[in-house]
Amino acid sequence: MPETIRLERNGAAATLSLDRPQVHNAFDDALIAETTAALESLAADATLRALVLTGTGATFSAGADLNWMRRMAKAGTDENRDDALLLAKLLRALQFFPKPTLARVNGSAYGGGVGMVACCDIAIGIEGAKFSLSEVKLGLVPATIAPYVTQAIGPRQARRLFVSAEIFDATEAARIGLLHQCVAAEHLDEAVDRQLHFLAKGGPLAQHEAKQLALRTAGMTPESAERTDTENAELIARLRVSLEGQQGLSAFLEKHSPPWLKE
Repeated sequence: MPETIRLERNGAAATLSLDRPQVHNAFDDALIAETTAALESLAADATLRALVLTGTGATFSAGADLNWMRRMAKAGTDENRDDALLLAKLLRALQFFPKPTLARVNGSAYGGGVGMVACCDIAIGIEGAKFSLSEVKLGLVPATIAPYVTQAIGPRQARRLFVSAEIFDATEAARIGLLHQCVAAEHLDEAVDRQLHFLAKGGPLAQHEAKQLALRTAGMTPESAERTDTENAELIARLRVSLEGQQGLSAFLEKHSPPWLKE
């Protein structure tokens, strides 16, 4: 049985919950592997009509797990590239999932968590949620999630948030297109159920083709995404082992300022 995720079925809809609340549903290699396997299994289920993605507890996902980051900080270029490709495979599986997907953003999302929200067809979040693409503070870039976040919010907003690494709230996330809807926490499930109600009215084949049509029209196919993911995995691997990347990761993990903040 998976240890980092939880799957529940309610009729024709399934809910996949990131289930590491003790670390705010942070990503590590186990969560990535288990989520990817679950998505591949669900994709083959002909009775499934929709997938809801959420987090257990008060956070959607805090991004990279600290212990995982420590391991990657000590790893070489090849291992970092292979690690990035595994996350990229997960994001592609979600982006091109054959059924409609809905992000139930129950709390804050950072880094890779923002990427998963961006990969879903519909995203509904609570008013208190916070978001950030904070990689440049560590001397890195949001390489693996970049294609999906940029497609969701547009290159102009992506450029701002990639370089500023600022924290923004759910109202701003809705304004720029990361969320489709921002609701009070007590109305989140009601809003999700309303979307599932509408999704149930569409023909399953037509919905599959409509989703692929939208992605293809925007210039993204599974093949093009895989090529981009390979290039971006090379980029993040190179930056993780660079001097600035090593200094940024060390500063973050050891809780001191990176050298570019020192006078």
